[in-house]
Amino acid sequence: MFRILFHTPEIPGNTGNAIRLAAITGAELHLVEPLGFELEDSKLRRAGLDYHDLAVLHVHRNLEDAWRALSPERVYAFTSDGERSYTDISYQPSDVLLFGPESVGLPAEVKQDPHVTARVRLPMLPGLRSLNLANSASIALYEAWRQNGFAGAKL
Repeated sequence: MFRILFHTPEIPGNTGNAIRLAAITGAELHLVEPLGFELEDSKLRRAGLDYHDLAVLHVHRNLEDAWRALSPERVYAFTSDGERSYTDISYQPSDVLLFGPESVGLPAEVKQDPHVTARVRLPMLPGLRSLNLANSASIALYEAWRQNGFAGAKL
């Protein structure tokens, strides 16, 4: 099972979409506080539709608590300045896919954290800043899942 880690997400709709993504793919979703919204936010609930009860969701007080809970062997930090393309990674089901907040992305100290295996990028046209958080997580997770034969999926 893949694990998605959102570091201090700000927009409830993105996290709601990620809740739905986690439920549909069997991934876990981990959120590091502070969150830019309440978990009861109507926009979060609306974006997640009726998948909230089907998703595995964990909220951590800080990144250190997340690391303790996840005990990750491999963490891929998705960032616009990543050295490797997301398609160059051979993903394993226990991998953690780490994403930063919508407005600024991952802070330098998180990108340099010793738990991070590699900084990874999604291709974009030059001069553009970033892709939507939920979309980025979807692209990365589906590539990881595809590489692992869509284990557990109805094909």
